[in-house]
Amino acid sequence: MSEFWIYFQIGLKHVLDIHAYDHVLFLIALTTPYLFKDWKRILLLVSVFTIGHTLALLLSVYGIIAIKVNTVEFLIPITILITAIFNLFTAGKTSKSDGLNLVFFVTLFFGIIHGLGFSNYFKTILGGSPSSKLLPLGEFALGIEAAQLVVVFVVLIISYIVQTVFRFSKRDWALVMSAFIIGVVVPMIIESPIWNR
Repeated sequence: MSEFWIYFQIGLKHVLDIHAYDHVLFLIALTTPYLFKDWKRILLLVSVFTIGHTLALLLSVYGIIAIKVNTVEFLIPITILITAIFNLFTAGKTSKSDGLNLVFFVTLFFGIIHGLGFSNYFKTILGGSPSSKLLPLGEFALGIEAAQLVVVFVVLIISYIVQTVFRFSKRDWALVMSAFIIGVVVPMIIESPIWNR
């Protein structure tokens, strides 16, 4: 049980780390267009993201895929930017189900990119034989999922307060939050080491 808690906590801290807020930014961008009544869709999206994240770690830990750190560190804010821009163009639209399959596919792909960003660190803390790596990966994934649900719940609460107490429309809330996220992410992209070649 103590070993489970170790990897579970690493997963929690990976998402909730104040110094590595890119994961939280992505979750905010992913959640902003939705309300509490959309909880099934949000849960599905978050789980798809976790599956992508875990798949990337699995492929990396077993040496199936390797990608340069600078490339991944550049792609992560790009995924956040794309999600926020998508929200800008779809804010206030009544039907989110039209492009739902696309959203799930893109979320899975973005989960893979975010997972690759953490893979090098995760490989350093994960020892043992190939077969002994599966359980810690699963425990870590559960920590990721739990932390993501905490972030999503907080975003939904803030969204509810803003829309009921302060009378923001759903569209205005999505526009303001997306613009805020874009404002945070663009400097991350500009300052990326990938430009220094």
